[in-house]
Amino acid sequence: MSKKLLSLAMAMAFTVSMASVSMASKVKCEVTAVDGTTVTLDCGKKANKMKAGDKVDVKVKKAAAVEGC
Repeated sequence: MSKKLLSLAMAMAFTVSMASVSMASKVKCEVTAVDGTTVTLDCGKKANKMKAGDKVDVKVKKAAAVEGC
């Protein structure tokens, strides 16, 4: 019984730690310049969380279609 409880506690601790790490690494940036295939981002004070060579995912906001006469 105690082995099952210990295993459950360890699994929960791992899950919580992974969730907190993924939440803490979110940084919102703004595109400041685009030159060919090079994009320059301004991330403000949170830029120190990144280093050269880090891979990032970029999501583009889609504008809603304007329909009318």
